Amino acid sequence: MSTKDAVAFLAGAIIVVSFIGTAKQSPATAASPLANSSGTLPGLAPITARDDKADARRLIQRLRVKAMGPNTGYSRLRYGENWADTATGVPYARNGCRTRDDLLARDGRNVRYRKGSDCVVVAMELSDPYTGRLIRWHKDNAGEVQVDHVVPLNYGWRMGAPRWPMRKRLDFANDPLNLLPVYGDANEQKDASGPANWLPPRRGIRCAYVTRFAQVAIKYDIPVTRADKRTMLAQCR
Repeated sequence: MSTKDAVAFLAGAIIVVSFIGTAKQSPATAASPLANSSGTLPGLAPITARDDKADARRLIQRLRVKAMGPNTGYSRLRYGENWADTATGVPYARNGCRTRDDLLARDGRNVRYRKGSDCVVVAMELSDPYTGRLIRWHKDNAGEVQVDHVVPLNYGWRMGAPRWPMRKRLDFANDPLNLLPVYGDANEQKDASGPANWLPPRRGIRCAYVTRFAQVAIKYDIPVTRADKRTMLAQCR
């Protein structure tokens, strides 16, 4: 190799190393909730096979039923600071990155980080599971992608969370099993609703969505309303 070729090769290598340090180019492939009980795999893939739908219904059948309790005393701070890395019992806990950034990195494609950071996501592409949109997101329009609590924090509060220790509330609010980056408008339309009052606009994802809702509710021993359970079972027929 000539001196000129060697210089060119080294320059190219430096560019590649620098690029890898600021972007994650491997695409995120959505996982079925039935194969993702930890919540560490990306996204939310539809459940379509008959046997898988039967498994989903069996999971939903395990849910306890209870009337919705009052909203007394609820505030976001009851679950700790928003997206702070303070939980202890869930994946990504205490890894030095805010929970929101952990989830954007998990589900995004072509993820780019702030210069000098291995945590702060500033741009990415997201296939929104709720609407099917492909979102080319940048931090300048931060609200276009929001991280949804599949089982809303307010729902958990009205179903028993006031009696939980703070450690459990922190885990619930920051558990990747309960978190999905989604199109912001869809998340705002959902608000704190259970499945009887809101389902993703994309019909093909609804069985997967209620399955994930059931996984979270079972993990944290959260009951659901009778109407919610009935609606959830209907999505996986």
